[in-house]
Order: sequence, then structure tokens, then C-alpha cells
Amino acid sequence: MSFRTIEWLDDTVVMIDQTRLPAEEVYNSYDDFQSVADAIRGMVIRGAPAIGVAAAMGVALGAHSIIADTHESFFRQLDNVCDVLGRTRPTAVNLFWGLTRMKGVAEGLRGESLDTIRAALKREAIRIEQEDQTICRNIGKWGATLIPEGATVLTHCNAGGLATAGYGTALGVIRAAHEAGKKIQVFADETRPWLQGARLTAWELMKAGIPTTLISDNMAGFFMSRGEITCCVVGADRIAANGDTANKIGTYSVAVLAKENNIPFYVAAPVSTLDLTLADGSQIPIEERPSHEVTHIKGIAIGPEGVRVRNPSFDVTSARYITAIITENGIVTGDYRSGLRKVAGG
Repeated sequence: MSFRTIEWLDDTVVMIDQTRLPAEEVYNSYDDFQSVADAIRGMVIRGAPAIGVAAAMGVALGAHSIIADTHESFFRQLDNVCDVLGRTRPTAVNLFWGLTRMKGVAEGLRGESLDTIRAALKREAIRIEQEDQTICRNIGKWGATLIPEGATVLTHCNAGGLATAGYGTALGVIRAAHEAGKKIQVFADETRPWLQGARLTAWELMKAGIPTTLISDNMAGFFMSRGEITCCVVGADRIAANGDTANKIGTYSVAVLAKENNIPFYVAAPVSTLDLTLADGSQIPIEERPSHEVTHIKGIAIGPEGVRVRNPSFDVTSARYITAIITENGIVTGDYRSGLRKVAGG
């Protein structure tokens, strides 16, 4: 990759500022957990796996800065660090997976010195970032088998290197197919209101040398009806036990259009995105974001002042619209309840 989404460097967390792409490639450094939380909330970093990595690194930063002379005080303050990070984005389960994993490491060392716990948390955060890159490459290898030679792939939002620690989930599938020598091309829809498809996905794919066509969100059905889309591949922020999937707002519409036009619709996500405690997608919490994201683009008003706005950041796609779920441990089709348990090791 010619860019780094997030990395631990000299006891700071360095992130590419995704709010400034594609115009500027700027990297911000963060040395405290509160600023990492602000970066997650402010969309400097986004995408479920990347948020999980950022949360883990935020915990490591927070542990490093805690001033405590007893373990009780340290763990009380560490719980506060995790609570602050956990309130940033409610839908992406990877955030809570990362926090739970970090808390588990700390609890497992409760009898050790505070310096030992701090060092272990730093190592674990770095390990999570490194593991994510391997996981995404494995997702790519499995998913590439589903992409035929000469395919035109539609993807929604950004599930690439920018949404992970590097390689990507949905774009990892596309990238792996391209690296395997398949002559494919991509339709990236713009993905309002944050325009992740236009600003981020198109930027990533062009950097990777993959032929890319940018379309507006409401053009997908037109191209599907004309037979110009071979398959759809998207990421996920949370997947319920029955296969219902929460992803960026607009994903549900793409899935319904794909079903109507007999086009395969694939979801690519790591096992950490599975939330098997939820029976179905109706239980997935959906984040609602500020109204100005809809009424303004880059500070310029596109709607009348005072208009009522709804701005859910995600929607839920029923499992019946999903052809397959691609994970690092294999591809799940058919009975999602048993298949997802299997890939999750349950």
C-alpha cells in the first residue's frame, strides 16, 4: 500500500485524515486517548475494522497516561478510558470487540506491575493492527474466487485499506482478484452523505491501478438493469446471528436492486464483525448523525435553512438478499446461523 491508515509510531497513534481526502493526504498524530476518541467520532478514521484498531490503540495510550499508585485506581481509570472510546460510534461492533480484547489483556495481568500491564496493552494494540492486515488478505483470497474474469463489480461506501489497517475487506476481495490477474473493473457509487465512495474508494482503487468508474448512488439500478454490473461486494459494520448485516446507509437499496436483477450480492467482513448475541438485524443499534452532514457539503448549504433532516448512518440488509458472507475463515452461504457459528469457531 502507498499509504498507512493507522499505525503506532514512537508512542503516538498516526492516522491518515480521511476527512481531507482526496484533495490532501495528511497524517495526524495523537498522543492521548481523548483525541483518538474525537478522531473516531469525527470520521478522521472510519470503517469497522479500522475503528477497532483505533480503539485498541486509544486504550494503550490511555493506560500509558494513567497516574495511579494502586491497581484499583489504575483499573478504575482504565474503565473510564474504555467508556469514553465506547461512546464514539454505536453501530460498528469491532469497536467493542477491540475494547473487550484490550480489557481482557489487562485483567489477565491484574497481579503484575502497572508498567507490565501498560507494556502488554501497547503490544496487544500493535498486534491487533498487524492481525487485521493478515485477516483482510485472507478475506481477499476467499472472495477473489467469487469474482469472475472480466467482471464489473459494484461496491458501496469504502471497505478498503482506509476502512481497515491496510488491505481492505470488500476492496480486499477486489484487490485480490486484480492481483490474481483477472481483468476486472469497478463501479464505485458516491455514498452520500459523506461521499466515501467518491472521495475514498475511487482514490484507493486508482492508486491500485484498478479501472474505476464513479457513479452517483441513484444510478446503480440503471446499470444493473442494462446488464453492466456482474456482482456487488460491500463491507459490514455488524452482522447478526441470522446473517442480517448493518452497513453504510444505502446498502439495503443496492441489495434489493441486485436481487431484482439476479446479481450476486456479497458481504466481506472479518469474524470480529459478527455479533452472534443478536438474533437478527432488528437488534442492531443504528447511529444517527448531525443534520448538517445532509444539508451541507464541504460547508456549502445544499438544502434550505431549517428543513427537517433524518441522517441514519447505517441500514440493515436482510440475509435473504445476501448471496454469501466472506470471512477470513471461509465463505458462508445458505444457513447463516450455523455457518457463521462455524467460521467464528463456535
